[in-house]
Formats: sequence, C-alpha cells, structure tokens
Amino acid sequence: MIRAGVITISDKGSRREREDISGIEIQQLLKNLSITISAYDIIPDEQDIIQTTLIDYSDIRNIDLIITTGGTGVSPRDVTPEATLNVIEKEIPGMAEAMRRESSSKTPHGMISRAVVGIRKQSLIINLPGSPRGARENLSVLLPALRHAIEKIKGDKSDCAV
Repeated sequence: MIRAGVITISDKGSRREREDISGIEIQQLLKNLSITISAYDIIPDEQDIIQTTLIDYSDIRNIDLIITTGGTGVSPRDVTPEATLNVIEKEIPGMAEAMRRESSSKTPHGMISRAVVGIRKQSLIINLPGSPRGARENLSVLLPALRHAIEKIKGDKSDCAV
C-alpha cells in the first residue's frame, strides 16, 4: 500500500480565494491507482512553510509519495523547487526531465518548468505544475514508474529488470 500526501502551493488557494482543482485532480488520479491519500494541505508560496510541510510529511507522517502542485514556474513567488532542493537528499532528474519533455511536446511553456523530483528519507517528492491540465499530464508521465521507484526507495532488493 502506498500512502500519498498532496500539497497545493498557492497564495490565493491558501486564502480560499481560488478553488484547488489541481490538488483534487491529483488525489483522484492517485485513488484510481489504489493509492491512499493520507494528507492534504493548501499552503502559501512561502519557502519556509513549504520546507516545513515537506519535512513533516516525510519525517513525521512517513508518507511514501509527496506531491506538490504549484510554484514551479519563473514568477517571483515561485519557490517550490528551491524549497524541495533544500530538503531532499537525492535528486531524480530523469523524472523531472520526463515531465518537461511531455509538457514541451504540448506547449512551449513546458520548457520553463523548474519542477524537481527527489527523495527525502523514504519519501518520493514530486513537484507538479499548478494548472490542473499540467499537473495531470505531468503526473501521468510518471505513473508507470511510481510503484517501482517507491519500492526501491523503501529498500526493495529485487532486480530492476522488466
């Protein structure tokens, strides 16, 4: 069983000025894969708050899969990648590259994503865009590798050959 947490990073969302469509869609995609949603928060674009929440989800709640949505672009308030880089122990650039490749095939704006994917303790942390479509498309690219990645992070010693 995989336990997931979804963190929506949005100033307007945290003030309840915008509905969190992306966070809800991500949760539904995960539930369709029989992944349990163990935590869900909407927080502002504040690096310290993002870092604290990621650490809480990983170190205290022991969540296997932590997905953020929002704050991956180039706007002045977009600090999700910096917060993630400050808390992860290992980066998984191939997953972030796969997301950017998929996004860029649909829109030239995909190439300005700064999303990060990495590991903290035994948690896989994935940054997704804030738009519902972008979040859905990016997560869909990673779905075939999610279970295997989480099993390996948790110490599975079986061969990786498919």
